[in-house]
Amino acid sequence: MGVRKRERAEQTKEAKKQIAFAKLNNCPTSPRKMRLVADLVRGEKVERALHILKFNSKDASKNLEKLLLSAIANWQSKNEDASIEDAELFVKEIRVDGGSMLKRLRPAPQGRAHRIRKRSNHVTLVLGANNNTQS
Repeated sequence: MGVRKRERAEQTKEAKKQIAFAKLNNCPTSPRKMRLVADLVRGEKVERALHILKFNSKDASKNLEKLLLSAIANWQSKNEDASIEDAELFVKEIRVDGGSMLKRLRPAPQGRAHRIRKRSNHVTLVLGANNNTQS
């Protein structure tokens, strides 16, 4: 029983080395706008995803590019001896969730007021490695 548990722990440790993630909390963009950009890079290789984000005209792409670079740096700190080119990193998962909402009032005709919801979002980006040469 103890040996099996130890083997399973080693396997999960190796599996965790293959992935790296980064989170962006309370980004002041609506989740819908961020999802449009996130859908472009989901499942893509890291190099291609960086090019897509760099040359995309949407404002949300700047934040996602910074987040992707952070996830790459996190992967490098986990795997100091491995190189990024050999690992074939790709965007395994990218999730955009709604964050906190700032509620403001905007003047409306005839003395009324309309509520404005300024939305924010949380982005979670997970990188995976395709290297079968290490195993």
